[in-house]
Amino acid sequence: MPYKIYLKRGEERRILAGHSWVYANEVAKIEGKDKNGSLAEVCSFDGRYIGKGYINHLSKILVRVFIRGDETDDEEFYKKRIAEAAHLRQVLFGAESDCYRLVFAEADGLPALIADRYGDYIVMEPLSLGIDRRKEEIVQAFRAVSPSLKGIYQRGDAPVRQKEGLSLENKVLFGEVPDKIYVTENGLKMCVDVKNGQKTGYFLDQKENRYAVRRYCRDAKVLDCFCNSGGFSLNAATVASEVTALDISQFALDNVAENAKLNGFTNIKTVCADAFEQLRKFRADGELFDTVILDPPAFCKSAAEVQDAYRGYKDVNITAMKLVRRGGFLITCSCSHYMTAPLFEKMLRESAREAGKSVKILETRVQAPDHPALLAAEETSYLKAFFLQVL
Repeated sequence: MPYKIYLKRGEERRILAGHSWVYANEVAKIEGKDKNGSLAEVCSFDGRYIGKGYINHLSKILVRVFIRGDETDDEEFYKKRIAEAAHLRQVLFGAESDCYRLVFAEADGLPALIADRYGDYIVMEPLSLGIDRRKEEIVQAFRAVSPSLKGIYQRGDAPVRQKEGLSLENKVLFGEVPDKIYVTENGLKMCVDVKNGQKTGYFLDQKENRYAVRRYCRDAKVLDCFCNSGGFSLNAATVASEVTALDISQFALDNVAENAKLNGFTNIKTVCADAFEQLRKFRADGELFDTVILDPPAFCKSAAEVQDAYRGYKDVNITAMKLVRRGGFLITCSCSHYMTAPLFEKMLRESAREAGKSVKILETRVQAPDHPALLAAEETSYLKAFFLQVL
């Protein structure tokens, strides 16, 4: 008998508004018995039907609701959802882009499923038990929606999988997938290492923000911190006099060098070092830059870590502001949902004051539109990018 979940009184409001997550502590009682990871029906306290989603007793998120009607989770259902997601990307990009996020979890009605398109390949992350159990149906749905696909690869090394009771496992799910895939972003050739790079191999959410930095890098001496594969560095290099790409990972910097060579850039140099330490060294050596870019990994992945993250963001932004030549620019980002935009702006205000700088906000930007945010689920709105002038 399938599971039937009854919420505590009043806990249905957020789910009815469009949010997907049902936490274990919001549940009044559970009826029925089925396999963990199976489809469970969610009802209000008084028994009104709300929706269905995959249950996982090992997770704090007991159920992720993604069906609101009477559908079931068969291959046709997945085809429909994936086709809708693909249509949005077609509207957004047409044939202009061969790399984009094809499925963005809750925002595309498929919680815990991430899928990025790189040319003729898809790299997917199944991040919940229920989604992982339905990989075969999902793969067939991708193939039906995109018949030209040559391969589908699973990146299953995200730590959140362990919280779902899943193993960490990367593998080919369909066809053949090379280690490296070559795509074009903002007119630049990029080599994406889908098997060894972070996440699915590349961070597509900054695509449009990377293009936007060009106007702040004309004939400039640019420092790109936490550069990863060099997306910001390469866009800056199209107009800058020189670019320093800084990262703690030599693997990432080798990728930067490869991407620079692909595009014929000779104005990019790489520095392998801890960004916090290297920024202080630049400061001690009296170095100044026309433009500094900060795109660090998430400093906090839970609400409990926000205070420590705030201090980390403040530390790196104060030092960066001191390295910007008067009238130059700081592009500073946060990819942590818990570091909200108002909190991030507050941190920047304090950083400017402590750095002794007058700072103007020229632009504020968010994640690319192939990473849509649900108004009902604030967790899906996570990326902030502030484009600042430092005086």
